[in-house]
Amino acid sequence: MIQLGIDRLLEIPDLRKPLWGRRVAFLGHPASVTATGLHSLDALMALGELNIVAAFGPQHGMRGDKQDNMVETPDAIDPRHGIPVYSLYGNVRYPTADMLDSFDVLLVDLQDIGTRIYTYVTTLGYLIDACAAAGKGLWILDRPNPAGRPIEGTILEPGWESFVGAGSLIMRHGLTLGELAKWFVAERGCALDLHLVAMEDYRPTEGPGFGWPIMELSWVNPSPNASSLNMARCFPGTVLLEGTTLSEGRGTTTALELVGAPDLAIERILKRMRDTCPSWTEGALMRPCWFEPTFHKHAGQLCSGFQIHTDNANYRHDRFRPYRLIALLLKCLRLEDPDYPLWRDFHYEYETERLAIDLLAGGPFLREWVDDPEGQPGDLERRLLADEERWAEISAPLRIYA
Repeated sequence: MIQLGIDRLLEIPDLRKPLWGRRVAFLGHPASVTATGLHSLDALMALGELNIVAAFGPQHGMRGDKQDNMVETPDAIDPRHGIPVYSLYGNVRYPTADMLDSFDVLLVDLQDIGTRIYTYVTTLGYLIDACAAAGKGLWILDRPNPAGRPIEGTILEPGWESFVGAGSLIMRHGLTLGELAKWFVAERGCALDLHLVAMEDYRPTEGPGFGWPIMELSWVNPSPNASSLNMARCFPGTVLLEGTTLSEGRGTTTALELVGAPDLAIERILKRMRDTCPSWTEGALMRPCWFEPTFHKHAGQLCSGFQIHTDNANYRHDRFRPYRLIALLLKCLRLEDPDYPLWRDFHYEYETERLAIDLLAGGPFLREWVDDPEGQPGDLERRLLADEERWAEISAPLRIYA
């Protein structure tokens, strides 16, 4: 039976001893819960032995106050414990000097979903930089990576750092947040007092969960639209849709598991995808469907598209490549309709000049490949394989779970 980092910290007094007599802050969100479903901040407070002086919340809030995407959260006072809750997705995204002065050690208990652009990864990177510079300790209470160990995508190109790309990470990185913290420290050369409270009995390569311990832990949404294990598996690909005019399903109950638009000839596009590069469509079920978003893109319009399903007996974890799947969709749509207005130009995650698709992809190469009428799947495959092999070498020494 898996034991989370938070549960081990709560159950083993010796693990907590280094925190005694120090001012402790806590960074969490709605999925920061114990195995019994108690919010980690409440569980730590109930111990009565730690001096917890402040809390921090990432995007969507520490206890989950913001439902929509890219909506800021203000600072607040926690209503249960009366401590300040500082927002790292509001007036600031990098902690201020006053925030850092309030504590000695920061406990980080965030459920990640294994993809570079998830903003909790960037928040972690910023806090590692800030705590190292201020001489603060940082503890990671580790949690599973529901996307598991597979690596996919490209490594973010130099100069393309943003709030959805904190460094030269690959899109689907295959690491837990604790393992990822080790990478940040090594990559940045930080002199940081980093402490990892690891999980026990975590087996990320075993089915049926392949990263998520099904029937051991309840799924709690780490962000409002991360509503299932299926979403977490699809996300390294479907998140690219945020940079397009296609709906990623926001405004439905299965956001980031869907793709569609009112004017898509989806059956023809699916056939072209399977004819063009069948290996990129394997591993999961693509079910043609129709949906009507209640808000966001194409609100109130009937969209044709498909839903990706990884929750059935035919799912093949080692063959499902969501990044390639969505890249192929975009390519085949462009081949079907060269003039389709595909790229969405809008204010995306504090960026106003660069296209969202380029920020998400970590450079312009994906958009340029899609728009190039001569571009072939093999051209993108060579780029992907080179970066995936490079990341496999970089990440292998960071892994602490078999």
